[in-house]
Formats: sequence, structure tokens, C-alpha cells
Amino acid sequence: MKAYQFHGWQEASVREAHGLTPHEVYDLLCRCWSADTCAPRMRSDWTPENRTLGQCSVTAFLVQDLFGGRVLGVPLAEGGVHCFNDVDGCVFDLTSEQFGSTVLDYAHAPEQSREAHFSKAEKRERYELLRSRLLALLPR
Repeated sequence: MKAYQFHGWQEASVREAHGLTPHEVYDLLCRCWSADTCAPRMRSDWTPENRTLGQCSVTAFLVQDLFGGRVLGVPLAEGGVHCFNDVDGCVFDLTSEQFGSTVLDYAHAPEQSREAHFSKAEKRERYELLRSRLLALLPR
């Protein structure tokens, strides 16, 4: 198996309806993430080499659509939260690479509300764009 770098990659063995694992969804998302799916405040720093930058909430809620489970959020020192997924005790964060060597504390992270995150129209639009790109790549 390819060596992935996202948090929880070693145990990410759950499968979604098409039989895909988080690893395979990550590979597909690598083809979907872009500056226009990145959080606006981070967009000027987004690069193809740091493609997970600013993608956490839209990605985590999209992953929840596929795998179920919960979206949790690590409180960040600079404010806000970094979203990740917990699917039946399988914890993984497909966008953790944006933090480089910084290790986040995933313990005791509060559950995140889709309604609260998508109360901003721009975030909902970024989610819909990422979703449409990913769905176009999923097996039928």
C-alpha cells in the first residue's frame, strides 16, 4: 500500500457505498481540491503542493456524506476549528497534511454542525463544487 501522510491513514479501513476506502477517496480528492475550493482567507497561500490547505470543513462533510459517522473539530490556537472524521471509531483527517509537521490533538474534539458550517453561502458553494467534482470521479 502507498504510504499516505494524512492523520489516521494506517487504520482508515472503512468503506463507503462504492467500496472505496478513505485512501481511495483521498486519491480522488487530490484531483478535485483547488484554490477555488480553499477557504477564501487562505486562498493566496494555496498551492498544488499544499492542496489540502483550507479544505477541512468542506472535505470532512463530504466524507461524512460518503462514509457516515461524525465530523469533529480540533480547536485551533488562532481561532476556529480544524474538521476531521470519525466513522465508527475509525478516526482520520484527509486534510491534516496542511499542518506539515505540527501534530494536532484529536482527543476530546467537539462534534461539528453542518448547519453552522454551511450558514456561510461561500462555504456551502465550495462544498457543492468539491462534491460535484468528486461525484464525477466516483465509480458508477
